[in-house]
Amino acid sequence: MEELDKFCMSLAINEAWKFQGLTYPNPAVGAVVTQNEHIVSVECHKKSGDPHAEVLAIKSAYLKLHKDYSKKTILSTLQTSDEIHQFLYENHDSIFHECSIYSTLEPCNHHGKTPPCSTLISKLGFKRIIFGSFDYGDTAHGGALKLKADGIDVVDSIMQKECDILLVPFLAWQKSRFIFFKYAQTLNGVVAPGKISSENSFEMVHKLRDKIDLLIIGGETVRSDRPTLDARLVDGRAPDVMILSRKDDFDKTIPLFGVKNREVFIVDSLQIPSKYRFIMVEGGPNMLEFVRDICDFFLIFIAPRVASGVALSLNTIDFDYLNSFKIGNDMAIWAKRRGL
Repeated sequence: MEELDKFCMSLAINEAWKFQGLTYPNPAVGAVVTQNEHIVSVECHKKSGDPHAEVLAIKSAYLKLHKDYSKKTILSTLQTSDEIHQFLYENHDSIFHECSIYSTLEPCNHHGKTPPCSTLISKLGFKRIIFGSFDYGDTAHGGALKLKADGIDVVDSIMQKECDILLVPFLAWQKSRFIFFKYAQTLNGVVAPGKISSENSFEMVHKLRDKIDLLIIGGETVRSDRPTLDARLVDGRAPDVMILSRKDDFDKTIPLFGVKNREVFIVDSLQIPSKYRFIMVEGGPNMLEFVRDICDFFLIFIAPRVASGVALSLNTIDFDYLNSFKIGNDMAIWAKRRGL
């Protein structure tokens, strides 16, 4: 059972990493439902205000396990947490009594933007709940105690270290701020010139821009690329931009300076205003060398090709690998500096 628990938790962890940062200001969380030790569903939280990972995993499991096609059709159309919770309360038909649910984070125990997952798991009659990280928040904690009191077998701290790492951005931007560096390269380390990543990777970057408060970029990139740095691919909100440059000699007619409801400021140091909590840095080797000491995580897109051009060349940085996943034809890697 322990090996199965670790395997299922690893699936939940891997799924959660695919949406790291995209759930801001919520944490990235993954969940898995099994029945009689067979995996039924794997899901993750995708957006603040939307159903939590456990709810989506239970919804997917219901659509696979229930025999009533008409009920499954109704559930498949429901999108909000309140609707899904209410439907499952009234129509679960005891199909989860032989099921276990895994979550990278202790199920929430309060009604915020969404109803409490602990109540849903209890009312549906799951036999086991297995989670990795404890929720120490002031409002959402206590799910494990409630589930134990309701007679459900609760197993905690499975792969806790790996689950806790998932929470690093969430805990950081709650207390102060979280900064990550994003760059793309080919297999042989070329980072410029021209387009490197796939459209899927570009779309993910735009999704992240829609969530961040501030984007930091170098002055030379602005001068040469004349970018917009918005989130147009996902019809999202454009973040504020901080340009690192000793000179304010930019062409203010380029798209970057024309985005509505955006603040663009030019500085010659890394004095970031305190109002920004979720920050992405984009750039190449020079920018990476300059900001390496303030970055919490690094998001690296690797395109499966070799090319001539400017290669990544800088002083050694030792990374700890956190997770990777395929996106389009690329590989996305989350990492952190060793020792942090």
